[in-house]
This record gives sequence, structure tokens and C-alpha cells, in this order.
Amino acid sequence: MRYVTLWTALPLVLAAALLTPLAWAGTPPPAPPPAPPTAPRPRVPALARAWPVGTRPPVLRGWQPPPTVYGPGHRGVDLAAPPGSPVRAVAPGRVLFAGRVAGRGVVSLELRGTDLRTTYEPVRASVGAGDEVGAGEVVGTLEAGAHCGTAPCLHWGLLRGGTYLDPLSLLPPWLLDGGPSRLLPVPPAG
Repeated sequence: MRYVTLWTALPLVLAAALLTPLAWAGTPPPAPPPAPPTAPRPRVPALARAWPVGTRPPVLRGWQPPPTVYGPGHRGVDLAAPPGSPVRAVAPGRVLFAGRVAGRGVVSLELRGTDLRTTYEPVRASVGAGDEVGAGEVVGTLEAGAHCGTAPCLHWGLLRGGTYLDPLSLLPPWLLDGGPSRLLPVPPAG
């Protein structure tokens, strides 16, 4: 009976290890088929005609998209406004929901002619599901709430399907930059 020692087997193992990749190096595996081109998602049209509260409210906290569906982030903007302030539809649409969610009043509007919807909270609704509203029309009043800590605010959200977007992108530049230019009377000389 003959025994194979480590020193005799070592050259055979090394040769097999070196030659095996060459045997596999024949034809490379086929490349996966190219992914179908994806159409770019349409941009958010700047179709708002009014701020939801006030004329140019301070933004207390901006939009911070979450890295994952359930990840941390801020899925809207917080606008400073005192409780009791009228909350207005930023664009024409239809009320999808007006009621309470987790103890807070919420109004959600489907914006006319788009695949977008806006949300407003905490709001005491003055509209009901199915109501048609125009841009600037009051949909409720701002309730006192703890969303912004001690500062009263309106949380304004924007969604396309299940994807949150920056609601400020709905505002045209003239609303973001303080409103349209206005001519003032020239005082008489004298």
C-alpha cells in the first residue's frame, strides 16, 4: 500500500488550482438583457395660485425626503401660522379626505388635471370628501397641535402615488419670491 505525502500531493493541487480558472475561461456568460428605458417622471407643475396659509409664511422645517419608504425624513413642509388661521387650497381640486387621523384633523385634495394630491394638517375641515374647491378657497382652519413642538404650524404635504414630493415645488416663482410686482402711486411733487 502506497501513501501519498503532502509534499507529493502539493504540486498536483497547485497545478489543478492554477489550471482550473483557465478551463472556465472559455465563453463568458451572456450579458443580462438591457433594462427597458424608463420614462422620466414628469416634473411637478408650478400650478399653485396661493399659499395654504398667509401670504408668505415662514418655513419652520423644510422637506427632507426619506432614504427609504419607512425611513426617517420630513414628508412635507411646516409653515408658521397661528391657530385659527384659514387654510386654503393651493390649487383647484377635489377633496379626497376630510377627517381625523391619529387625533389630528387632516384634509387631502386631489389636484385637478394631475396625478398629485396635497395634504394639510392639523386642520378643522370646513369641506367634505367629494367637494370641489378652487385655488385659494378655504378648506378649514388651523388647529393647535404639537406637530412643530411649541410653535404653531401647518404641515403641508404633496404626493404622487405613494411618493412624497416637495410641496414648495407647486409654487410658481412669483409666489415663492414674494408675489407679483405692484406699481405704487408716485406722490405729487411739492
